[in-house]
Amino acid sequence: MTKLDPATTVGSGGRRSRLDTFFSITMRGSTITREIRGGITTFVAMAYLIVLIPLIIGDAQDVTGATLDPAQLSTMVALSAGLTTVLMGVVGNAPLAMAAGLGVTPIVVFQAAPFMTWPQAMGLVVLEGVIIVVLALTGVRQLIMDAIPRVLKQAIGVGIGAFIALIGLVDAGFVGYGDNASTAVTLGIFGKLAGWPVLVFCVGLVVMMVLFVRRVPGAMLIGIFVATNLAIVLNSVVDIDPRAWGPVVPSVPDSIVATPRFDLLFEVDVFGGFARAGVVTASVVLFTLVLSGFFDAMGTILGVGEEAGLVDKQGRLPGLSRILTVDGIGAILGGAINGSANTAVVESAAGVAEGARTGLASVVTGGLLTSLIFFTPLAGVVPVGAAAPALVLVGALMMTHVRKIDWEDTEIAIPAFLTIVLMPFTYSITVGVAAGVLSYTIIRLAKGKMRQTHWLLYVMSAVFVVYFALHPIEEALGIS
Repeated sequence: MTKLDPATTVGSGGRRSRLDTFFSITMRGSTITREIRGGITTFVAMAYLIVLIPLIIGDAQDVTGATLDPAQLSTMVALSAGLTTVLMGVVGNAPLAMAAGLGVTPIVVFQAAPFMTWPQAMGLVVLEGVIIVVLALTGVRQLIMDAIPRVLKQAIGVGIGAFIALIGLVDAGFVGYGDNASTAVTLGIFGKLAGWPVLVFCVGLVVMMVLFVRRVPGAMLIGIFVATNLAIVLNSVVDIDPRAWGPVVPSVPDSIVATPRFDLLFEVDVFGGFARAGVVTASVVLFTLVLSGFFDAMGTILGVGEEAGLVDKQGRLPGLSRILTVDGIGAILGGAINGSANTAVVESAAGVAEGARTGLASVVTGGLLTSLIFFTPLAGVVPVGAAAPALVLVGALMMTHVRKIDWEDTEIAIPAFLTIVLMPFTYSITVGVAAGVLSYTIIRLAKGKMRQTHWLLYVMSAVFVVYFALHPIEEALGIS
């Protein structure tokens, strides 16, 4: 058990404070100080999403050629992320931050918008959330999660660790695309580390590693702060191409406060997409949204829960039904206010690494996210290269769970391997989960263990076969 700080967890007279009791802080081996620090760390690690998501959506056109204003989108993304993260903290009591997902948002932009208007595309996001909430309230979603073997849940956690580490390395420019078709990824740009942003990343990573191994509280937060200030200084004294920094160019903002833009609030048409694009096309897009949102969130929840030490021996998470319900509500709210589908984000693991174990950390993160509707210029201060070292370090910590997998048993080793490697290799949590479940089921059938395998694994495997064959199915239906 982690040593606690009585001053932060116990009220006068030796009794636990109401805050401690409500969030079960002491019970989970944490302190209020650690929860606050973890909440701030998660916020800093994920703040770039408030800038990146509006850029992704704002750069695209719907079927009519209309675009959405990134300034308006920033307000909506920050508002929906903040409200749902606070809800996750209060209702789900889990150190899970919510925001528009990088796995779901491209589906809205590249699969829905070309066939319908933006309000209609966001309407499908609302329907996705409704379906996920129904699955959660009826217990189906928890039943599916419980049906997945513990070893695959452990592999999901490891895979997410590798995934977020790769995200950090790519965002920082330490890993890049190869210069020919035979090389998928390489060191830096075309095999070389180049540019000041990479230096910022390296300095931040070194600072974090040194402070973390010396058990300095707030190691990641300090590392991000040092790297951000270095980036601001370099950007002011060296002529650096703004594109090298990514979506956020480090600089002291001209103004800290900005006026929120609520023009897109509730500009949504829930069922219009079916009339505009056709029932078949809209249904295929909705199926893809639900599948991606469902399993992306499932993988993140299980992976972060495992890292936080909140799961029991069967791999079950306390209060899972509430967590899953809030996750679905996040998608509904995100679509309703044009902030894309909110889901649990992998950057939550950064806060967990700093000690977050309860929903109090999420309340802190959510409060800071909500404040960005007034302080959006601050979201444009921390470049992704300064936050990326936290993702790499967290990835290393999550990778330690690989020791729990029995690699001598091929029945377990092969599905676990596919789960772990395909998440970073395909940039998709859903693909990793799908490959793991499908291969596990096939191997069990091959070994004559049909009756010993949970029936839901067969159902999920059938769904995943459709998922992998979605492109030829779309071509056969004439909607590719």
